[in-house]
Amino acid sequence: MKVLIIGGTGNLSEECVTELDARGHELTLLTRGQRKVPDRHRGLHADYQDREAFETALGSEDFDAVLNFIGFEPAEVEADIGLFRDRAGQYLFISSATVYAKPPRDLPITEEAPLGNPSWDYAQKKLECEQCLQRGHAEWGFPGTIVRPS
Repeated sequence: MKVLIIGGTGNLSEECVTELDARGHELTLLTRGQRKVPDRHRGLHADYQDREAFETALGSEDFDAVLNFIGFEPAEVEADIGLFRDRAGQYLFISSATVYAKPPRDLPITEEAPLGNPSWDYAQKKLECEQCLQRGHAEWGFPGTIVRPS
């Protein structure tokens, strides 16, 4: 499988790269170039927030899956929906468990738990990104999946 990992050298993404590599997938890591991309993977260097540079680095390439570890602004996710709508078989947005309501009503927290963490801007933005992705799925059938690591 041909996989694009946006932000593939960070804490969470590095472990995913290791797992995907062990399973024999063809990996392309798009990073700002501040950390070395392992030689066995293709590295693209661009700042994800610089949309022109990001899209130029990707060219017209298609991917079976795109994993976005660094999306934080709803406008970025919205732009990704337009960019990858016809170029990716699956888009995974790596969100955060911080999007769940605080304090939690019940433990353990499950996917059905209420959302909304009003005290942290990071959590609010991640939730807005999720909502953008959900709209993309509802309106265009965009193949998006939300992952909330803790």
